[in-house]
Amino acid sequence: MSTADEEYLDKSPAAARMGKAAEHLVAAAAILATGGELNVSTSLVDDEGVDLVFHRRGSSATLAVQVKSRMSTGTQVQQGRLMANVRSQTFQPRPGLDMLFVAVDVEQGAVMTAWLVPSPRFADLVSPPNQLGRLRFSASMKPDAQDRWRPFRLTAAELPRRILARLAELEQPEPA
Repeated sequence: MSTADEEYLDKSPAAARMGKAAEHLVAAAAILATGGELNVSTSLVDDEGVDLVFHRRGSSATLAVQVKSRMSTGTQVQQGRLMANVRSQTFQPRPGLDMLFVAVDVEQGAVMTAWLVPSPRFADLVSPPNQLGRLRFSASMKPDAQDRWRPFRLTAAELPRRILARLAELEQPEPA
């Protein structure tokens, strides 16, 4: 599939619907897997690159998350790679923002593989923006892959626990 085709599909109504469904899938799975310890809010308007906001019951810390999902029916995912673009014009790295890249098995309605990357680390590791101002995330889904994104790769079962760990990190007082 050409880059032009990928950009067209990224903007199609079906792609937007599938992306929103993937966000809700992640949110529901996180709540269920933690026995309701995690709660999730969604944005009515996504103009700041935040799709989900996680918080732990009884805590004031929040983790904003931008979700980029790709479906199992896509050529790249079938070939064992997840590729996604992040608009550099709206990307503002900060401690309480993570980037979540997920491959979704559409037949099972489940997360296959995920990468939860704190936005400051994403900014450090990603290549400079392309001519369209997009930051390209490209990670292997192969179990033995050792690419730069490997430390952030998670199974569906590991993702909710990692979100809880990120919230615990954010609860720590800032060093003076």
